[in-house]
Amino acid sequence: EKSIQGGDNALEKHVAFFDRNGDGVIYPWETYQGFRALGAGRLQSAFAGLFINMGLSQKTRPGKGFSLLFPVEVKNSRFGIHGSDTDAYDKDGRFVESKFEEIFKKHAHTHQNALTYKEIHQLLKTNRDPKDYGGWFHRISAFIEWTVLHELYQDKNGLLTKETVRGVYDGSIFKQLEKQRSSSSRDKKQNLR
Repeated sequence: EKSIQGGDNALEKHVAFFDRNGDGVIYPWETYQGFRALGAGRLQSAFAGLFINMGLSQKTRPGKGFSLLFPVEVKNSRFGIHGSDTDAYDKDGRFVESKFEEIFKKHAHTHQNALTYKEIHQLLKTNRDPKDYGGWFHRISAFIEWTVLHELYQDKNGLLTKETVRGVYDGSIFKQLEKQRSSSSRDKKQNLR
């Protein structure tokens, strides 16, 4: 299968970062590697690899049988869009600017272009959809996504900026952060010599 590393829409670009070998299919170990590249710890990355892939594998592989390898198909990532989210992606995985802006208009009270940890929790509470039949799984997914997002990308004041969140939605910040962490790691190793 051809590589779709670039992706066709914002969601595919977001998801494609975790397709470490560029074959269009993401396995739990690739999700793990992606989270590690972003600076997440081993346990957090292992949990993400299992939880995310187990939750999305069947959804992104319509008509295919169950697989214990829990593959996620990048081209079908739009099928993994869950309820209880911000609607910043439409049903086809395209980025919806107005819904994105709404996140900050409704929830960024302390700083108009950034979210505090408390505001993120309010966002999650507000976005709970009673018609979300995925229920607890989707709520847990949203909680984990936003908590990890805040943990990895908060600034020195503990704020998650609008531009950072935008970069996560379109996937552009992932390669940038991986590059920063990689060069920082190289610098530390050179200083030890």
